[in-house]
Amino acid sequence: MTRYIAHIIFEAKTPLKMGSNENDFLHDSLVQKDWNSLPMLLGTSLAGVLRKEFRGDAKLLFGEETGSRVIISNALLLDENEKVHENLLLEKNSFLKIFDQLPIREHTAINDKGVAKKGSKFDEEVVYKGTRFKFSIEVLDDKKGFEEILKKLYLKPFRVGGGSTKGFGSISVLNIEYKSYDEEAYVDYSSSLNYKLNGKKYIPEDVETDTHLQYILKIKPDDFFLFGSGFGDSDADMTPVYEEVIDYEKKCLSKKQILIPASSIKGALSHKTTFHYNKIHEYNVENGKGVLSVSEIFGEAKDSKNEQHSSKGKVLMSDCFMNNDAKTKVFDHVSIDRFTGGAIDGALFQEKTLHDKRVYTIEIFVEKDVDSNALKAFELALQDITTGMLPLGGMTTKGHGFFSGTLFKNGEKYEVAN
Repeated sequence: MTRYIAHIIFEAKTPLKMGSNENDFLHDSLVQKDWNSLPMLLGTSLAGVLRKEFRGDAKLLFGEETGSRVIISNALLLDENEKVHENLLLEKNSFLKIFDQLPIREHTAINDKGVAKKGSKFDEEVVYKGTRFKFSIEVLDDKKGFEEILKKLYLKPFRVGGGSTKGFGSISVLNIEYKSYDEEAYVDYSSSLNYKLNGKKYIPEDVETDTHLQYILKIKPDDFFLFGSGFGDSDADMTPVYEEVIDYEKKCLSKKQILIPASSIKGALSHKTTFHYNKIHEYNVENGKGVLSVSEIFGEAKDSKNEQHSSKGKVLMSDCFMNNDAKTKVFDHVSIDRFTGGAIDGALFQEKTLHDKRVYTIEIFVEKDVDSNALKAFELALQDITTGMLPLGGMTTKGHGFFSGTLFKNGEKYEVAN
């Protein structure tokens, strides 16, 4: 028997959500951590997402009634010297201590109608963008299947962990080293991820996906915009959301970067896609027809009253990061009494917006098997962002959040025909 073994190093292109199903006094959802309290991605999670990529052929490798021919280790955090720590650390160095405090993302649960549930705000830990992990894959007596698994890791829509439809889980494979062992040589093999294989470097060929459409939004702010953090500072009651990323070259955290969360863009697109979908089908109030959300693309929440089952969406979005070189502008506002139309006493508040003329790039993938009308409605919504017909972020009713730019589909400039 021949065993094919690979050591894989990957970097988080977007933050990773690796839920542990645990919480504490401060946070509702914590990431999975190892014995040194460092972020870790379970091998079972990696096996699950890889198995999904093989679709109908998965049982040939991963088994069904028979055992799996594939062994996947846990993905452990790489330190600044590209080593994992498989033993208990008595003390962490300054680099590893960075991961004691992870970024926190704020969310609101959505009901089956696509709107926020009352009192449903929650937060969750995520792993910094730029964090690197290492894991191993071992396949028994199947060289072709082994190479197919490695190739799947390079697919652009491939995601690890949870929250892939919220912008999390995109990775970049930095290095794959592999080697084959017969039974005699396998005796001397060590399962440690720090073990040097002294094998060959894997270079993939023909890894273009045939399951997803790729859309790229290249958009530039027309004026001020704000994706709110939910927190204030000494200047304003509401500030833009920023997030740091890991820098392995400097062995530290970067300066805070501007973050456009994919979840914010997804929310705006969902509502505008619904508008176009109803328009295409000529659904309106007069004829008593219409849909509240396009579940074909965005999925739907479970409705216990109608015994409706939840479904996962078919769209993948990535968070957008940009160096924090933008100017800021604070706007003063007064809350208005909706009954009298007058200002509420003591209700002065400030919002800090960003002013930037750089181009922001948003990457989106949609599965090819979606309904053609749903897809057209989605593309029209994307086009609305590039023409300023769909503002993004907060304070859009006050004139902020308008962008202009270009939509690309599968690498080519694209305009949707109405």
